[in-house]
Amino acid sequence: QVQLVESGGGLVQAGGSLRLSCAASGRTFSRYAMGWFRQAPGKEREIVAAISWRTGSTYYADSVKGRFTISRDNAKNTVYLTMNSLKPADTAVYYCAASGCSGYGCYEITGEYDYWGQGTQVTVSS
Repeated sequence: QVQLVESGGGLVQAGGSLRLSCAASGRTFSRYAMGWFRQAPGKEREIVAAISWRTGSTYYADSVKGRFTISRDNAKNTVYLTMNSLKPADTAVYYCAASGCSGYGCYEITGEYDYWGQGTQVTVSS
């Protein structure tokens, strides 16, 4: 069982930056792939970024490549999402999630995630 708690959301102007944090419980955090997802009003939840546990490989949605960075600190049981050059289109509730999958590239697949946080709101004003 893994419990996830996100923090760091808020209101920011376009072009600004935010860093989201996701603190995880459990002794085996380092063995979970971690992902950040977002859901805007009226839209489906989409994957934003993910990081594998085995190799540290990362995945980014095309819409955030070059602007967002996912990282993890296994000693602190925490995963981060650093968001730069924010746009109004980035406005959404952001969720972190954990996956126990181990297959190649599985951390890119939303359905592979087993545990979810409660979400944190990010609002980007124009």
